[in-house]
Amino acid sequence: MGNLTPGLAVKGIVCLAKQKSCRQRWNIRPSEMSINTLNPIRAIVDGMKLTPNPEKPMIALSIGDPTVFGNLPTDDKVLQAMKDAIDSNKYNGYAPSVGYQKSREVVANFYSCTEAPLEAEDVLLTSGCSQAIDLAITVLCNPGDNILVPCPGFSLYKTLAVSLGIQVKLYTLLPEKSWEIDLQHMESLIDDRTTCLIVNNPSNPCGSVYSKEHLQNILSVASKHCVPILADEIYGDMVFPGCTYQSMASLSSDVPILACGGLAKRWLVPGWRLGWILIHDKNQIFGKEIRQGLVKLSQRILGACTIVQGAIESILNDTPQEFYHRTISFLESNSEICFSELSTVPGLTPVMPSGAMYLMVGIEMEHFPEFQNDVQFTERLVTEQSVFCLPATAFEYPNYFRIVVTVPEEMMVEACTRIREFCQRHYRTCSQDSNELDQ
Repeated sequence: MGNLTPGLAVKGIVCLAKQKSCRQRWNIRPSEMSINTLNPIRAIVDGMKLTPNPEKPMIALSIGDPTVFGNLPTDDKVLQAMKDAIDSNKYNGYAPSVGYQKSREVVANFYSCTEAPLEAEDVLLTSGCSQAIDLAITVLCNPGDNILVPCPGFSLYKTLAVSLGIQVKLYTLLPEKSWEIDLQHMESLIDDRTTCLIVNNPSNPCGSVYSKEHLQNILSVASKHCVPILADEIYGDMVFPGCTYQSMASLSSDVPILACGGLAKRWLVPGWRLGWILIHDKNQIFGKEIRQGLVKLSQRILGACTIVQGAIESILNDTPQEFYHRTISFLESNSEICFSELSTVPGLTPVMPSGAMYLMVGIEMEHFPEFQNDVQFTERLVTEQSVFCLPATAFEYPNYFRIVVTVPEEMMVEACTRIREFCQRHYRTCSQDSNELDQ
């Protein structure tokens, strides 16, 4: 303090403190993370002019929630499990951030197999599969890293990654090969900052189910370049007869995998928000650090609903096979109706799915010259026919649209009829286009 008196010194410190903290006006800004967070589906849909035809009831084929129309209820055993968990009064408090030990054991036992064994310590319970994906991306990647994401693919991957400063590289799926991955293109995107390969099987939005051979080829690329896999398997086992679902982990000899799943789709309870991460790490490549990182990240927010955790044992073990079969049979039937009807519509090219809840339809835009893109096409479809299909621009795959096949059968038939009418009205042959230009 030199020769300053104590009083002056204290006064000077107070003034300095005031000077540092004093602001002349309010200036509250949103965080960089919030600014960088964008849901592509919301960005597209919110910008569309959606005014349904008042003479026709709206049919929404855009919502990936199987419960919306009430025609696909969950099983009574699932409901009873929840009631019993509530009545027990055992699950009203906080659970460990990674989930109850008993609940983790149940999930581990349900998904464990000889090729990919699991124990309770390999399972983290989360608030839905979305949080599982969030934790998996966050534990593997730093700002400036990049991840490989399918195109078309679930938009949440990009939403989460970009908000964290992680670059998204889109690898191409091939509609002519039932949406298999273009492996050469995918491999060309890998560099020394690639920290995660996301594989969604069965697929949203494509409804594709990969063969064992194709999954092995994907694993070979990941193994060659030492890139871990985030396997989004929320639609696991939701495959049509004649197809076989195999988890990626059951085929991997060395590639470490974080497999993300949940109750939402197979058990038809997306609002119950219970998901999981299954850690498959045969060769201890993830080691303790990734596991500890996941635990730490789970502690930011106490995730999975405790009541659903209390019900999970009965849900997984007591749900009858007939429930699963009935759901799959309905989805397959609706998919076949939609594919059959739209296959004969001029200007449309539907791709028959093999599972999940979706069907993608290509638009031959050159035959619909009134519209510049799939967004305008689907926008006008709402205006004229009150049918809303999600434009695939929302999945960064233009000139397609996605149909959700969970609607009641009579609505699916009616929707296809309206789509046909719409296309017949607006379809133009190349010769028609030339004649109109000449005139």
